[in-house]
Amino acid sequence: MTSPWALDRGCPASCAAAPEARVPVGELARRYAALTYVLTRAAARGDRLAEPRVLRGEARAVLSALGVRVAVGGSERLGAGLAGRLSVPDGSGVGTLVVANHISWLDVVALLAVEPVRVLAKREVSRWPLIGTLARRAGTLFIDRDGSPRQLPCDVRALSACLRGGTSVLVFPQATTWCSAAGGRFRRAAFQAAADAGAPVRPVTVTYRQGGAPSTTAAFLGDEDFTASLRRVAAARGLSARITAHAPLRGTDRRELAAAAHLAVSGGAVPSPAPEQQMVAQ
Repeated sequence: MTSPWALDRGCPASCAAAPEARVPVGELARRYAALTYVLTRAAARGDRLAEPRVLRGEARAVLSALGVRVAVGGSERLGAGLAGRLSVPDGSGVGTLVVANHISWLDVVALLAVEPVRVLAKREVSRWPLIGTLARRAGTLFIDRDGSPRQLPCDVRALSACLRGGTSVLVFPQATTWCSAAGGRFRRAAFQAAADAGAPVRPVTVTYRQGGAPSTTAAFLGDEDFTASLRRVAAARGLSARITAHAPLRGTDRRELAAAAHLAVSGGAVPSPAPEQQMVAQ
């Protein structure tokens, strides 16, 4: 049997476009130097990296090093500046299941810059050089995408326990990356955890633009090497990420929650008339 966490094929690497405009060589070198410094500093934080204030600060520093701007907006305002909220502050003490479309590794950084929640990721990420170390120290929850379906109830219980304990968790239910928000179905397992915990679900749309136009420059797709994606992002002039939060969902049926979340996220790829805040991450 196929694991309920298993990946779909996703978009091919050819969907990722080269930057429309590039920074000069000197600026590119500065960005690489700044990113190296930030990642080295983050690794030196040790277990303190999981502290919300520290994690948000390092995420913002990565964006700043790469010259990536962030726009925060949507049907619900998240608060002033990047330090907004993705979780739903309803006073229940239960965490929020934050579900977003998945385009790039940069999605995680941009979302953590808004609110440093825990992230659910495939276990192979924990073995990536440096990135795996940072992910573990940031408190990432790892699952086996190719594991046995018999493991599913245990994974759902673990996620539900986190939510019930007041921890908000970021999940990418498409399970792999696509070049647009509308691509890929939503896996339902994580929504069962939210239903079991009585946790709200916050749908979030992530999109990228360069020079004001939709862009796939940030996309990390198919069997592409991570360094190739990083080179595109670092070289891009005027790259920005838009984080669009939608009204929270509640329910007890994982199928209905998954369908409603997918509809909100895919519909959120269309620019909203709601005002937004745009700034350079500092």
